[in-house]
Amino acid sequence: MKKIVFIAIFLCSLFIPNLGATNTDPIEKINLTGKVIDKDTKQALEYATIVIRSLDGKIITGGITDIKGEFNIQIAKGVYDISIEFISFKTKLFKSKEISGNTDLGTITLEIDAQTLNEVEIIAEKSTVDIRLDKKIYNVGKDMTVKGGTASDVLDNVPSVSVDVEGNVSLRGNENVRILINGKPSGLVGLSGTDALRQLPADAIEKVEVITSPSARYDAEGTAGILNIILRKGKAQGFNGSMSASAGNPDNFGVSANLNYRTNKANYFGSGGYNYRNAPGNSSSYVTYLNPSEVTPDFRNEKRAYERKRDSYNTRFGMEYFLTDKTSLTGTILYRESDGEDVSTNISNELDANKILTRTNKRIEIENEKDKTTEYSLNFMHDFNKDGHKLTLDFQYENSIENENSLINDRDIFPTLIENEPERISTDNDSKDILFKGDYVLPIGENSQFEFGFNVSLNQLSSDYLVEGFDVETNQFYNDTNFSNTLDFEQNVYAVYSQYGNKINKFSYLLGLRMENTDRKINLLQTNENFDKNFTEFFPTVNLGLEFSESESLTLGYNRRLRRPHHWFLNPFESRTSQTYIRKGNVNLDPTYTNSFDLGYLKRWEKLTLNSSIYYQHAINNIERAQKEEIRDVNGVETLVIITIPVNLSSQDRYGFEFTANYNPIKWWKITNSFNFFKSVTEGNYNDISYNSNNVSWFTRLQSRISLPGKIDWQTSGMYMGPSESARSKRKGMVSVNLAFSKDILKEKGTLSLNVSDLFNTRKYESTDISPTTISENEFQWRKRQVMLNFTYRFNQKKKMERQKREDNGGEQEMF
Repeated sequence: MKKIVFIAIFLCSLFIPNLGATNTDPIEKINLTGKVIDKDTKQALEYATIVIRSLDGKIITGGITDIKGEFNIQIAKGVYDISIEFISFKTKLFKSKEISGNTDLGTITLEIDAQTLNEVEIIAEKSTVDIRLDKKIYNVGKDMTVKGGTASDVLDNVPSVSVDVEGNVSLRGNENVRILINGKPSGLVGLSGTDALRQLPADAIEKVEVITSPSARYDAEGTAGILNIILRKGKAQGFNGSMSASAGNPDNFGVSANLNYRTNKANYFGSGGYNYRNAPGNSSSYVTYLNPSEVTPDFRNEKRAYERKRDSYNTRFGMEYFLTDKTSLTGTILYRESDGEDVSTNISNELDANKILTRTNKRIEIENEKDKTTEYSLNFMHDFNKDGHKLTLDFQYENSIENENSLINDRDIFPTLIENEPERISTDNDSKDILFKGDYVLPIGENSQFEFGFNVSLNQLSSDYLVEGFDVETNQFYNDTNFSNTLDFEQNVYAVYSQYGNKINKFSYLLGLRMENTDRKINLLQTNENFDKNFTEFFPTVNLGLEFSESESLTLGYNRRLRRPHHWFLNPFESRTSQTYIRKGNVNLDPTYTNSFDLGYLKRWEKLTLNSSIYYQHAINNIERAQKEEIRDVNGVETLVIITIPVNLSSQDRYGFEFTANYNPIKWWKITNSFNFFKSVTEGNYNDISYNSNNVSWFTRLQSRISLPGKIDWQTSGMYMGPSESARSKRKGMVSVNLAFSKDILKEKGTLSLNVSDLFNTRKYESTDISPTTISENEFQWRKRQVMLNFTYRFNQKKKMERQKREDNGGEQEMF
């Protein structure tokens, strides 16, 4: 596969003509001049492109405008087709223009092209958040607080999105969110999305789209909605790019680069980065046993310290080759590798009813993890003669390998020193994914559109879990068959969809239907058992829109979606997170199905944009982790062991209200605020234990950006996550503040930024867990306060002032 992709890209590059050839014959040159401005704002457009072609379409010469929007190009006398182009604006064309002497084209006005506005890269001064009719778009480049950070840091600043201290991503408080890269599943998300997102550098990301009411075009996976991460791919002519270096405390060092070279026939793009980080963290738990006995103490207090060291490297490069002016072929190769060592030290104290210490245990776990992902993708795109008439085909192959090896040493250090036998645990996961999809869009008349597509997703995964105990007599490790297991998992999803959209005056609608067939096969090698399931489901979508005016709109969306259980939820063998806490899967799990309704309102004023929505979701077959307790022998001591298992035990209703606002009170101050309030009602029973819960929670995020004297930008971002409650757990509220300063240097080619993540070191998860026999008070901090210094250097790029109207209003509207 590697050879095929490399050969294909190499062969394509051979067909790129020599665009740099010039005619050296002495020909009299004359001057072609003019000025290009924005039709709406009358501002000069710097870097607008002037292309001069012969009447048969061959490019003769060209140029760009200066800071005043003016250009002066020397050409020979003749008759030419002259085009004036600028990113996201409609092209102005002078057909068969005769140039017989010095010619001034005068002031040329360009108007915005709303259809292409969302498809181009803009390195611009604009709002951090663009609010649109059907989505919210978070522009990463404008957020100083994520400089030198990761994709996880980026998502934690996106409106409607929250990332907890363990890295779990939620949309509107729901963790079942589908994360896509450039509109497709990707190896950059990885087998365990939490760790993979912490390895993708923020500098590689252009923007994040938040889609809470996806159309039938998207996979039905993800009951909360979709987060679509768009990676950078330059579109400017010539060679350009940027390079960044960062350093932080605790240890966090990284370098990254984004490069692009574009000609009229091809666009070469690439990005890469290396990062080393040490993320110290800590946790604690204070357990009260409600029914103490000989096998359980009255109290147990545990404190755990973490040292997480990780080297990670990733690169992505490709080529977009323009077969014709309407057809392109893009090949991309992605490679990601990481090597980490995690050391956790756990001190456990047992106390009697008088809180007198009776036993102390020290457990040290050293885990080494190596991850590697390779991904190849190929995209074919053809635009037909009619605007919007398009065919897109995608092929993608991915191979992800994760290897984890742990050595656990356990000893009692009070009242007497007892060395318990060491233990080794290894987990090897090997996943192969193939994706083939196609989308066909056909405009019908001026305001209607028909779309049809298909998607084939093939996934094969092998998971080998090995637990080795230690035999003191032979002084060797042995396979503990009570826990060791191997699982082969295969899941193939076949989908077709169709949707139709129309706009009647100010009312628009988009109706779609998606059909997905899931073929799931599980083979347990130790027992030679097979568990197969095959099911077909239909997923309708409805999106309605009403424009009262250009600045006021109303939307109503409905969609049906599902959550398929991951392989680790399905593996019935036991795995240990500690000697007293065991997880196991359930091969009989069914998907969770959700029906969602979303009513949205968008209003724009001169300095304020407000997007608000009311939403409701009803889920059946909701997957919850139920638990049971057993008395087991642990190092020769009868000990209470907690076992959790996922089951389809409940239904859930979620109600919520949210809004996102952009406010520019004065030219040098920009404010973005998002707020989400929700209520979830869960009903279900397992083993005669009620898992009913009624949870009310909320979170808000406020971001302020101020331009200080000396051209220094100051950004403050604050987040508060309200308390929440489930059937067996209560979590306290959490607050966090990030701070950043930025200044452009080296004639705006460089940017120096300083940011502090979790300024007050308050990003801690505090909860109370309740079971029939225990009450546990817990605290967890994944990473301590982080201080980062970042330098970015751009070549053949400059920051360009975007249209003030778009900056204030937060972008254009889209429906379909």
